[in-house]
Amino acid sequence: MTTTAPALAGIAHGTSSPAGQAAVAALMRAVADAEPLLTVALGFVDVQHPDAPETLAALPAGLPAVVVPLLLSAGYHVHVDLTEAVRAVTDRTVLLAGALGPDDRIVELLRDRLEQAGLRDEDVVVLAVAGSSDARAVADCRVVAERLAAASARPVGLGFLSAAEPRLADAIAAARRDNPGRRIVVSSYLLAPGFFQDLVEGAGASIATSPLLVPGSAVPRQLVDVVVDRYRSARAPAQ
Repeated sequence: MTTTAPALAGIAHGTSSPAGQAAVAALMRAVADAEPLLTVALGFVDVQHPDAPETLAALPAGLPAVVVPLLLSAGYHVHVDLTEAVRAVTDRTVLLAGALGPDDRIVELLRDRLEQAGLRDEDVVVLAVAGSSDARAVADCRVVAERLAAASARPVGLGFLSAAEPRLADAIAAARRDNPGRRIVVSSYLLAPGFFQDLVEGAGASIATSPLLVPGSAVPRQLVDVVVDRYRSARAPAQ
């Protein structure tokens, strides 16, 4: 007897940016292509619809699901919004996977973006992250900065776009003050284009990298693999 695998419901933050919307949709198409036997759906915690409850309700009746947060850190949206959405479902079994980061494959992609931006040996790197009021998410971001420093064999600073300190503009200003005459390169730890990427690009760095997803470019295999791995890890205890 065969058992139908649970659906993979990728839940992103949501954005009003058409480029960001297209980039996230392309990620989930790539996931569906990589796992053709799975039912794959996309929803959002903010800005766009369908939201998480609507996404789950639209799945085939009774089909179990794994919610994979398309979020780089496990902050409020994971620990509160998505946790509550999963608990509220009564007509099917729903599991909640972990956030996408920290993950060394994403760190590898960050390093690739720096190289694509023309990083030089003498440049100073600052990692730009969205920020969160959740201390666990902030700690995750610090881990990513540490791993990027190790992977690129150079110090990496950290700047937040909201909720936590130091703010990105302040981190850039401090790096420039401490390293006169050197370029300040911001590594964007953001999933896709949108409001926060616009903030990164306007924060005053010499160069800002593209986000992890770039519209019009192939979806990085690293991201597809991380999404699928989060799904499988959430399923594993129930198998």
